[in-house]
Amino acid sequence: MTDHSTDRTPHGRPHQTLLLGGRIHAHGSPEATAMAVENGTIVWIGQDGPGRALHPAAETVDLDGAFVAPAFVDAHVHATSTGLHLTGLDLTGLRDGTELLAALRTAAQPGHLLVAHGWDSSAWTDPRVPSRAEIDSATGGVPVYLSRVDVHSALISSALAELAPGIRDAEGWSDDGPLTRTAHHLARGAMRDGLPTAQRRHAQEAFLRTAAARGIVSVHECAGPDISGEQDLADLLDLARDPALPEVVGYWGERGGAATARRLGVPGLAGDLFADGSLGSHTAALHAPYDDRPDTSGAAYLDPDGVAAHLTDCAGHGLQAGFHVIGDAAVTAVVDGFRLAEQTLGHRALVAGRHRLEHLEMVTSEQASELARWGVTASMQPLFDALWGGTGGMYATRLGTNRAAGLNPFATLASAGVALAFGSDSPVTALDPWAAIRAAVHHRTPGSGLSARGAFTAHTRGGHRAAGVHDGVTGTLRPGAPAHYAVWETGELVAAGTDSRVRRWSTDPRSGVAPLPSLAPDAPLPVCVRTVRSGTVIHDRDTSTPRGHA
Repeated sequence: MTDHSTDRTPHGRPHQTLLLGGRIHAHGSPEATAMAVENGTIVWIGQDGPGRALHPAAETVDLDGAFVAPAFVDAHVHATSTGLHLTGLDLTGLRDGTELLAALRTAAQPGHLLVAHGWDSSAWTDPRVPSRAEIDSATGGVPVYLSRVDVHSALISSALAELAPGIRDAEGWSDDGPLTRTAHHLARGAMRDGLPTAQRRHAQEAFLRTAAARGIVSVHECAGPDISGEQDLADLLDLARDPALPEVVGYWGERGGAATARRLGVPGLAGDLFADGSLGSHTAALHAPYDDRPDTSGAAYLDPDGVAAHLTDCAGHGLQAGFHVIGDAAVTAVVDGFRLAEQTLGHRALVAGRHRLEHLEMVTSEQASELARWGVTASMQPLFDALWGGTGGMYATRLGTNRAAGLNPFATLASAGVALAFGSDSPVTALDPWAAIRAAVHHRTPGSGLSARGAFTAHTRGGHRAAGVHDGVTGTLRPGAPAHYAVWETGELVAAGTDSRVRRWSTDPRSGVAPLPSLAPDAPLPVCVRTVRSGTVIHDRDTSTPRGHA
């Protein structure tokens, strides 16, 4: 892809940019090859010849056949944790506890806090996790925090336990194994408090630059007192004021936190406000016990009254509310709480809140219909199903095949009218939007997936809408829309529906359906060449620094 500067303003910055020779993802103009941007806004889309004639003074960019599409939004991330994972020790590829201990011996440094993420004993050849004594021996007394892949439990060293007063008396404490529930929150807080400011900033910047390199123009940081801390979120929001980095929409998951939300300048008390935990750590709240742990049905952190009180409080302060909710018992509590809040607030006020639910993995069709009536957005992660779905996956191990088959029902929610916004829950799953879209299309439970177009919309326009942007154009490529786009190197484009009866119509250019790259399981996924936020390049594969306007 080549830039050809033909005219610039007196200040040395391009007034207009004209992209030529590409494949533009524009509904109603599936054969468009050119797009013009002025002052951060898309002003025209069409063919190369008319584009040159209409914009003779523009800086031109030769796309060389590249695919241009709306940039992605990741609607659920944890920036610092992901950045630490990207810049530090990666535990995701380990095969057993012996390999974990070997990795710790190599990485531990005296005087430094060791933070690592991604171990998953359910996928190991030997599921036994190392004891605390083994971790202490491998790391020589260094404070160690090792989060499980779902980030709802962790292995720690004795040195880290000493930094968390009261942890040994907290719910979820284990003398030798992974910590869950309150004990895990205390351990994570001790890790966070021990993290040097420079290391945190380096991690956050690494996360944002990686997101930009994945074609992501905006992320929703799901913070809270049990997740990352107020200073962590404040630092991230400050860093993201740089227009050469992706936008950060911050959420603070705390009940009664209106003053904190105002202080931080965030739109909502949402994100990871926990109604329950996670399936991987046996803390998602279930109506019936876990198949592989019949002694527990998980952990419920909110009841319907608590949910209703939070919704009412947010309405009084003009804030968006939201909850982390996974297990079926937790979903029931949240839905019951919405019903109670409707009695207090009225339907119109409840809908006006634009509230959102994170994960929402175990939801029935009846509950989906109610959520749609309240205007709730489901912020979901398709790679959960790709990693843990299917008859032989972690979901089936935890819940049995019958219950597992009902998880992440994208089609059920979409058909009921629930707005979807896709994300990664990074570092739980990778920052890989195309892989997430493919996972949503090829759901492991037949009938639960979406069309490619529906999944793509959920990962682009859906994320902007979840954050309260309802201007009708943001997240699309059309005149008047902010110039948030990504340029991709990819193969043939296709416009295929999930229903063979309409496929012939939808692939006809006269239909106006904008095609997408192939999402077949064996097809190579697109490679990001450039990411642009409001006309400013925030990632360019061919340069190490942003290149200004595009």
